Amino acid sequence: MNDDELWKKRFRKFLAIRLVGLATFLAGIAVAFTDFVQPGGQKLVGGLLAVMGALDAVIAPRVLKRGWEKQDK
Repeated sequence: MNDDELWKKRFRKFLAIRLVGLATFLAGIAVAFTDFVQPGGQKLVGGLLAVMGALDAVIAPRVLKRGWEKQDK
């Protein structure tokens, strides 16, 4: 695998992780503030999902990057 293919593959993984985090965050907002799960929303579950999604979108790519840096050495 050449360098361009490797970086394209890594970029796709990086982007997918961020998008999953964003989707989880938005799902948490939807659960908290809409009648998606129950009438009036379920604030606790929605808040937990939103926090998990935000952390996933911010922290997981950094962990992935550290792993790639170790792999490249």
